[in-house]
Amino acid sequence: MELHELELKSWDLRRDIVEIIMAGGGGHIGGDMSVLNTLLVLYKNHLNITPYTTADPNRDRFVLSKGHAVEALYAVLADCGFLDLVDIKERFSKFGSPYIGHPNNKLPGIEMNSGSLGHGLPVCVGMALAAKRDGRSYRVYTVMGDGELAEGSVWEAAMAASNYQLDNLCAVVDRNRLQISGSTEEVMKQDSQEQRWAAFGWNVISVDGDSIEALDAAFTAAKHHPGQPTVILANTTKGYGSPLMENKASWHHHLPNQEEYRQIIADFAARKEALLNG
Repeated sequence: MELHELELKSWDLRRDIVEIIMAGGGGHIGGDMSVLNTLLVLYKNHLNITPYTTADPNRDRFVLSKGHAVEALYAVLADCGFLDLVDIKERFSKFGSPYIGHPNNKLPGIEMNSGSLGHGLPVCVGMALAAKRDGRSYRVYTVMGDGELAEGSVWEAAMAASNYQLDNLCAVVDRNRLQISGSTEEVMKQDSQEQRWAAFGWNVISVDGDSIEALDAAFTAAKHHPGQPTVILANTTKGYGSPLMENKASWHHHLPNQEEYRQIIADFAARKEALLNG
């Protein structure tokens, strides 16, 4: 899709995410907003999979390791035709529903259950290595939260990916610098992420993760870098799109009240209107 179209669509999907959360009575709204543009650009412009090719052995693979941001994934999958948005809104987090609070591989377009942090990258290393050994051309993508990087399994996987020269693997870190208990730098210092990933032998691309244009360029560059896995450090804003939520750890898992809901939706509408007029 054209980047301007994606920009406009992102504001509609943010509204959908909030409505899913309101209908279900909970969700990880702050991280949904920081990761949405990454998921949208990936699915619309780079991921080689459709609702009709979910069993194709040559399809690209994607794992949302940051599984608590599932509402953003549901919204994107619905927009791409994998899921039905009305059904999601009616059944999210209801008893017996497949639309649970973390990715559920009983749903089309979801490769694996995730959300137990630190597992996405190791699994994707296995997927990418299998592609190499089977002579297949598919690519493998995962999105991790930055709080997740305190897990040791992430760095074991990072070491293995470099060792096996998995240039068909692209990891994204949603670097919003906030986690459930506060700032990542207060909980477990991480900077410089650029230096850490480079030391593990990865090709590192650091971008404005709120920018659809920057993300699109980063995913394109990752496809054309031989001999190394690529990590995209997406420097994002938790709660992006509404000043009510932005850069506030308290919005990691907060259910808006009706007044907050109306303000957030109005903020999204204003941002979309500015794009249309600008």
